Amino acid sequence: MRRALAAAALVFTGGCASIQKEKGHAEVATLVEERIGRKTRWNQGTPEDAEVSRHLDTLLAGALTSDHAVEVALLNNPALQATYEDLGVSQADMVQAGLLSNPTFDGSIGFPLTSDGVSETEFSLVQGFVELFTLPLRKRVAQEQFIADTLRVAHEALATAAEARKVFREVQARQQLVELRRMVLEASEAAAELATLQHAAGNLTDLDLATEKAAAEEARLELAREELTLVEDRERLNRLLGLWGGRTQWAIAEKLPSPPEEEATLERLESLAIRQRLDIDAARKQTELMWNALELARSTRFFGRVDVGVHTHRDANGPRLLGPTLSLELPIFDQRQALIAKLEAQHRQSERRQTELSVNARSEVRAARARLLTLRGVAERYQRVVLPLREQVVEQSQLQYNAMQIGLYALLDAKQSQVEAYRAYIETVRDYWMAHAELEQLVGGRLPGGSRATPAAAPEPPRPTPTETETPSGHGHGHAPEPGHGVTP
Repeated sequence: MRRALAAAALVFTGGCASIQKEKGHAEVATLVEERIGRKTRWNQGTPEDAEVSRHLDTLLAGALTSDHAVEVALLNNPALQATYEDLGVSQADMVQAGLLSNPTFDGSIGFPLTSDGVSETEFSLVQGFVELFTLPLRKRVAQEQFIADTLRVAHEALATAAEARKVFREVQARQQLVELRRMVLEASEAAAELATLQHAAGNLTDLDLATEKAAAEEARLELAREELTLVEDRERLNRLLGLWGGRTQWAIAEKLPSPPEEEATLERLESLAIRQRLDIDAARKQTELMWNALELARSTRFFGRVDVGVHTHRDANGPRLLGPTLSLELPIFDQRQALIAKLEAQHRQSERRQTELSVNARSEVRAARARLLTLRGVAERYQRVVLPLREQVVEQSQLQYNAMQIGLYALLDAKQSQVEAYRAYIETVRDYWMAHAELEQLVGGRLPGGSRATPAAAPEPPRPTPTETETPSGHGHGHAPEPGHGVTP
């Protein structure tokens, strides 16, 4: 009696499994928030989603920051929202694995062809038997697959966040580079205008005039190219954030920050990546589930299909008969040897892939760490040595120009070199922050050292404009203009 009740309870439980639409998404949100401190959400068209939409408008209404860009991407990126649907597919497979197959009902009626004959009926109800014992292991395999899929989805969310942060830094730097190009164009146009005046006064050759005009035109073309690149970078960020229409009018007010004064602890990052990376954890779960699938195939290789049921039959002119039925699949030819061999190969394959992923993760972390430290050193060298030296060159050139020891164009060349040094500094700082975001992605979360500190703003660019007190002869009268402001050591 107890066995019958247990079997009935198992059948009832297997038949009552249902889909929980939110299952897995809460786990993804928790994993993402633990690692980068930002929330993510699956858009399902609910009233809560309308509140999220209003929150997005609030984030985009003010000055967009790096953290806000990451949050918008996690809430609104279309590709990421599509990836969330993988959890629904995986959950459906998990529920299906926990369901028993439906019983089979067969029936037949035979009608007599002569008047003295009697009709004959036959009915049967059959249910698979072996799956009652393999159901727990099947459910375990499916649950491990669902966990692995959850980890993969969370890993995709972290990858999207890192990409959004990197592209944001690209746009932020590009805005400053456009501003710098405008300043160079202003200086080039002023130099060309001055050259025209000096040429008209007979103090400048045709070659020098053509050279200055060509430089101004080249500066104008460089500005156009830089502005186009800025538009392209903004559109890349729009795609990552899933923005269109009026939402694309966001603005970045803050300048690209300098690297922080103190770097986060970068020791033992390899161990942190192995312990924290979600894709490595998913590969580990994949290896475990392949082993359980292999055990399931091995445990049923000599049983085949076993069907049990009840059968009723009534012969012509005879009594109705009722009794049990048993149908056995004899594993004479197919003992699942091919399936077992396939699962063994897939299990070894998953182990090799897990090893490959772990080895690659350690190597990528070492390379990214070296890149981050190198870029930090280069940025500090620019800030503490190169930019102050370039400022000193401009100051000394200004003094020599005021003393009529060098011409105006030598002074402009010194200022141009100062601008180019500042441009290289901006690009280095941009690369530093992109490397920082990449290293965070490679270790699977924020770098050791606690919360993200607010770094100091980068130094302001110099303004390479010529003096306004020039005469067509090329020498100044009165006080010389102030040189561009650089960074003090």
